[in-house]
Amino acid sequence: MPSAAELLAWYDRHRRILPWRAGPGEARDPYRVWLSEVMLQQTTVATVGPRYARFLARFPTVTALAAADWAEVAEEWAGLGYYARARNLHACAKAVAMRGSFPRDAAGLQDLPGIGRYTAAAVGAIAFDEPVLPVDGNVERVIARLKAVEEPLPGSKPRLVALAEGFMHDPAARARPGDFAQALFDLGATICTPRSPACGLCPWRGGCAAQRAGIAADLPRKTPKAARPLRHGVHFLLTDHEGRILLRRRPAKGLLGGMLEVPGTPWRDAPWEGEAMAHAPAIARWQRVPGIARHGFTHFQLEMVLYAAAVGPAVAPEGEWLAPAAARAAVPTVMRRLLELMEAVA
Repeated sequence: MPSAAELLAWYDRHRRILPWRAGPGEARDPYRVWLSEVMLQQTTVATVGPRYARFLARFPTVTALAAADWAEVAEEWAGLGYYARARNLHACAKAVAMRGSFPRDAAGLQDLPGIGRYTAAAVGAIAFDEPVLPVDGNVERVIARLKAVEEPLPGSKPRLVALAEGFMHDPAARARPGDFAQALFDLGATICTPRSPACGLCPWRGGCAAQRAGIAADLPRKTPKAARPLRHGVHFLLTDHEGRILLRRRPAKGLLGGMLEVPGTPWRDAPWEGEAMAHAPAIARWQRVPGIARHGFTHFQLEMVLYAAAVGPAVAPEGEWLAPAAARAAVPTVMRRLLELMEAVA
């Protein structure tokens, strides 16, 4: 393995300034570290930055988050995707508030709701300087190239984790485990990038087997993903005499649990025909909105047809009536696709 001290020296000069990252000599707040790690799962730094600041302004402490109603948390999370994270975030905050503080090691952190091996190691290392190493996609890529591991992911993951954890025998990494973890993140995000890695700028280029073999840009290899199945849905955008939109809250469990949605059918493999109208929230003069709203989930693709109608003050189906701007802010991204479809023809 190359020297951890070399990477830390590079990090001290080139570390990224991120809203959740404490500067040199600053105290590290485990709440902020944990929140950022949960938000960054399957989401880019560019997307998380402004949303992190907004979330923190609304819920400045883990106690404030624990005390909030689920509807408030769901509203603030809308648009960030992977909504099970938000449910786990809220449950974890309640557990931490009940015990009075975060556990100070990865083993204790992993006992909390929604915290897996990676997040526990990240909070343990960054917030508490525990000598553990969180292994994310950036770290996997760096290690695969350092050691020229050609076995494709995800099968190679256990080997890459074991190789990465070997750095914890280096005294420099053990002395600054939080900084060392973040240095690896930064190396993967800014130098050892997925495409066109900047090997000439890398502090570890002399010890990189893939760079010597000329295959750095080809690693890590990945097993081809299976095609995602296509599902279909029909949704009904109902407005009242004030121009407000009817939304309903999904069941607490399941996909998008507890989030607001434009009422509609379940999502299924076969396209919907006339029977979809049985799911309309009111008897009205429904008109098909031109086009199809599309959205990709991890395990399937979704195509949605939209119908629109307006009702007078005497008709008030159950649900939450929100002004268009408020509705757009409150719903998850998949539902925004429907609002965008309506806006395109307005």
